[in-house]
Amino acid sequence: MSKFSEWFHNILIEAEIIDTRYPIKGMHVWLPQGFQIRKNALKLLKSILDEDHEEVLFPLLIPEDELAKEAIHVKGFEEEVYWITHGGLTPLGKKLALRPTSETAMYPMFALWVRSHQDLPLRFYQVVNTFRYETKHTRPLIRVREITTFKEAHTVHATSQEAEEQVERAVEIYSSFFDLMGIPYVVTRRPDWDKFPGADYTMAFDTLLPDGKTLQIGTVHNLGQTFAQTFQITYETEDGQHEYVYQTCYGLSDRIIASIIGVHGDEGGLSLPPAVAPYQVVIVPIIFKEGAQEVLDFCSQVKNQLSRAGIRVHLDSRDLRAGKKFYEWEMRGVPLRIEIGPREIREGKMVLKRRDTPDKETVECREDELAELVEDRLGRISSHLKEKAWNMLQENMKETDSPLEARDIIQEDGGVVSFLWCGDEACGKELEEQVHVDILGIQEDADGTCVNCKQKARYRALLARTY
Repeated sequence: MSKFSEWFHNILIEAEIIDTRYPIKGMHVWLPQGFQIRKNALKLLKSILDEDHEEVLFPLLIPEDELAKEAIHVKGFEEEVYWITHGGLTPLGKKLALRPTSETAMYPMFALWVRSHQDLPLRFYQVVNTFRYETKHTRPLIRVREITTFKEAHTVHATSQEAEEQVERAVEIYSSFFDLMGIPYVVTRRPDWDKFPGADYTMAFDTLLPDGKTLQIGTVHNLGQTFAQTFQITYETEDGQHEYVYQTCYGLSDRIIASIIGVHGDEGGLSLPPAVAPYQVVIVPIIFKEGAQEVLDFCSQVKNQLSRAGIRVHLDSRDLRAGKKFYEWEMRGVPLRIEIGPREIREGKMVLKRRDTPDKETVECREDELAELVEDRLGRISSHLKEKAWNMLQENMKETDSPLEARDIIQEDGGVVSFLWCGDEACGKELEEQVHVDILGIQEDADGTCVNCKQKARYRALLARTY
């Protein structure tokens, strides 16, 4: 897609996803269409999390002394924190931070809640707003100052092994979630200089947008005992000893909506996966002067039948030309359009138009098979969008054994470049400077020769331009 950045900005406006004209840079208003996409995506995510997590809600404000306890963590966010210094006209004795993330808000409470091994494990999550004073160029849904869809999970365990297993479970959760929306991804272990502040290590999910840049869409952090020691989160073992707990956390943001828009969209606008589309089906009556009411009545019956089957369906009965309606609903990304006119009623048929393909099909309109037919087409759309997106990612992943070739590939074509790396930080940073892009992270262990320093390679790693 040419000029993706311009396309992305325009579609947010035209499809009424968000309004960016709010008078604070980096903050936006969710409009009904965008909010419904967000709501449906979160519903999918919560349905997975609720299998073995509990939802909570912590306060927005964090006392300065609590935030300052974890020095490494604070250092990672010190330039991004918004501070509250007054209550009305009265100066506060203690500054309060608007949460950039919630470790330092939650963990003092965890220290109160955890007493014995019988209290463990804890698996909590919340969906909240977070605030970060982003100093780089802001981009709607991608780089913002108020993250309005911040899902963060925090878990507490008795052993290091249990924390490792939770990291694996978190990767499974996010993989399942992105699969439901047809979003392709690579999972890597971030290099140490790019891990979450205070974590032992960070796993990350990245997807590829049409401009050839990768977008980080999810992270999973093994926190070890770093925060447990800072906030004195201990438990009594079965033999009466007191031990520090082990912790993990993992998060998603507004970028999940950006990825849905960017990965599946095309020159015609949005192309939404049925799982998150506000309307999965739109019915457009083909109306002429004679028989208009008959057509509307028939379309209303079809709508009611699909609604009873749990399908999100809309009947567009506005007094507008059918062509204008077609354009609008295609631009908004509705997965399936049904067209019904006098001829279709006479012949007992209807016309189906999938958003993900250019073709139309005429099918029998049988009441006892209607819902099953539509659900079948929605399933096909989901599968096709997923397959198409994964193919695009795989076509844009290339291997190299030369830093110069890696630079040329990324500059000319974008995408993700795979290479062998020794794992040394100095070597990695030197490589990033040579190719002018970031090391996404380690994908797997490997043998061979490092692409940069020519020493023994320990890993296969990935390079890409990032947002």
